[in-house]
Amino acid sequence: MKSLSRIFLFAGMVFLLAACATGPTITADYDRSANFAAYRSFGFYEPLGTDQAGYESLITQTLKASVRQEMESRGYTYAETGADLLVNFNGRLAQRTDVSQTPAPPMYYGYRRGFYGGWGGYGYETRVDQYVEGTLNIDIVDAQRKQLVWEGVAVGRVGKKTQEERQAALRSAVAEIFAKYPFRAGG
Repeated sequence: MKSLSRIFLFAGMVFLLAACATGPTITADYDRSANFAAYRSFGFYEPLGTDQAGYESLITQTLKASVRQEMESRGYTYAETGADLLVNFNGRLAQRTDVSQTPAPPMYYGYRRGFYGGWGGYGYETRVDQYVEGTLNIDIVDAQRKQLVWEGVAVGRVGKKTQEERQAALRSAVAEIFAKYPFRAGG
């Protein structure tokens, strides 16, 4: 049963940020004591956080290809074993509810003239917005020290899209996350 719930969790991740209705909010942070100039190669953490069900998901395939492109464009070399850096992915979906209130518009009485105007004493209009929020973490770990050295996070609303749109949105989210990665291999 636990395995089945994991399958549903990660199947739901297909919608994770890949279907963001608006662009995700991107944040990043890194270990200021890490020597990024010493890193030249990367690989993927085993098992990846997106593969908790015991097999490589479609999300993982898209994330791996996108991250590999981003890392290689920065001069890093992919290594199956013995990599300096290991990349991991984690994702989460959460139901969110936003409640906001705005003053109700004033009431005007068309049959009155003169000093009579609108009266805004009719309270507030309440708006309830329910949506799914997705979070994607990309962690880069120093393989030798087994310590996180960089983390990029994308958080955004998740909507329904086709498989092609989801893959494109995931690739875009990865590119936006890596736009905050300031390092190059060996430099």
